[in-house]
Amino acid sequence: MLKKRVSIIHGPNLNLLGKREPEHYGNMTLEEINSMLINRAKELNIEIDIFQSNSESEIIDKIQSLSSDFTIINPAAFTHSSVAIRDSLVAKKIKFIEIHLSNVFAREAFRKNSFFSDVAVAIISGLGPEGYVAALNYINQSE
Repeated sequence: MLKKRVSIIHGPNLNLLGKREPEHYGNMTLEEINSMLINRAKELNIEIDIFQSNSESEIIDKIQSLSSDFTIINPAAFTHSSVAIRDSLVAKKIKFIEIHLSNVFAREAFRKNSFFSDVAVAIISGLGPEGYVAALNYINQSE
């Protein structure tokens, strides 16, 4: 069986996890989340590539360069504003899962609007870092 390749993309301000609004995003740092994902991917025999940027253009460039089988993306604030990131995912025909650490539906009204949800395979919102693990588990079981 071929090893699946998964790209994980973290959007803007996620580099501040552990310090930024822990009541919404928890206390884990991005480095701790990435370490958890690396360990789970090894258990599942999945090859992962992890990328974080605060720049919309860098995220688009990353998406355009992907050759992975699946992508897990937390677009963060770009969820509500980036048609360009959405278009790059659609253009590359990338299967992806949209992740949000907090329950966006229990927060400000603008957070309920996503440019990604209608083209995502799935949306995971409100599970904290475990949402990423759930996405990896799903990908592992998918064709």
